[in-house]
Amino acid sequence: MAFGCGLSVGFIFALAELFMVGSLRRSARVYRLIRISTLLIGVCCSYEWGNNSTLAQTATNVTPRRIENSNLPNPIRIHDRVISGGLPEGDEAFRELAERGIKTIISVDGMTPDIDTAAKYGLHYVHLPHGYDGIPASRVKELAKAVKELQGPIYIHCHHGKHRSPAAASVACVSAGLIPSSQAVAILELAGTNPNYKGLYKAAEKAAPISPDQLSDLEVEFKEVQAIPPMAEAMVTMSHTHNHLVAIANASWKSPPNHPDLDPAHEVLLNRELYAELLRTNEVTGKPADFRAWLLDSQQATEELEQQLEKWNASGNRFAPPESLDKLVQRISANCKACHVKYRDVPLTE
Repeated sequence: MAFGCGLSVGFIFALAELFMVGSLRRSARVYRLIRISTLLIGVCCSYEWGNNSTLAQTATNVTPRRIENSNLPNPIRIHDRVISGGLPEGDEAFRELAERGIKTIISVDGMTPDIDTAAKYGLHYVHLPHGYDGIPASRVKELAKAVKELQGPIYIHCHHGKHRSPAAASVACVSAGLIPSSQAVAILELAGTNPNYKGLYKAAEKAAPISPDQLSDLEVEFKEVQAIPPMAEAMVTMSHTHNHLVAIANASWKSPPNHPDLDPAHEVLLNRELYAELLRTNEVTGKPADFRAWLLDSQQATEELEQQLEKWNASGNRFAPPESLDKLVQRISANCKACHVKYRDVPLTE
């Protein structure tokens, strides 16, 4: 582009000089110069976006880095326009985003975004969810258009900010021409993305710039909330309630200091009801035997967990929580992991 700009400036000075002289005899020469400058500038502009390697050279080579914060999980600056991180929860998190100058929040999580709290702080939500198995080509284009055209700076998040959001942010920025493709995988590594999420790493490895014309022509309705299939929605809810259980277990079966609204007995009840409801659906009935077995075993574990927690609470919590509580949570976690590895995390290309 510097080559094209140099030519255009040179011709402008030449034309200005000719007009200042005001010689009519040079009018033909002026016309020829105008024609030549137009052609050369057009060639230079088309060359800049003519291929992926040239497009990548226009990207900003900014080293991704972690951001110090108090309310946002795992935030990483990808580009001046884009930060990747985890779910903002509560007023403090959204206030911090607003104070950092964020204007748009993109959620790639299946959970329904908290658009009301975001709006309180002048933040606009866009919901572009995708799974752990990779990022579909259509979603890649939508993400690229979003980071290119929506009001920034932009905060892209999943739940923990470790897997889907860094993958989405890196792929979006490469595809939009904001960063070179050589940085994509490094962003996932910096965020701590699990190497077992092969689909996410493949998406980063394959990321390539998309021409501005193609992104400009792409028609996208950026919605605050996207409808997702009932089964997927149930799994998202179950994942979040299970994370609450783990946090409570890590807090010795009391409300976690950073999440005082979580009541152990209530969260165990919610988990049990979710498994019971899901097992009654026709969709689960048609799933493979091992899928159903993992769900059933987890439901039984939540029932045992509820009973044992009630006994400990009845004792007045005078003693340390029984080890059986943690073991039951570990049993549920193991079932979730086994199911995810076989059915959720398989790359889209497999």
